[in-house]
Amino acid sequence: MDMNEMIKKYPGEWLLIEYEELDEDLNVKQGKVIAHSTDKAKIYQRLMETKGKNVSVEFAGRLPVVAVTF
Repeated sequence: MDMNEMIKKYPGEWLLIEYEELDEDLNVKQGKVIAHSTDKAKIYQRLMETKGKNVSVEFAGRLPVVAVTF
């Protein structure tokens, strides 16, 4: 599945992807979704089970902008 398909299928979710192909900037182009969740902590728990695999954690959508003032 390509990254655009993953974003459409899992909008607003964190994805754990076993990637098959990266672009020249090391962004995922093709891969298989191993896990998906709105809770990023659940994705990082599953990440512990992926030893030896080529994986990436991605967000399917736009991350909210957080402003910090001092």
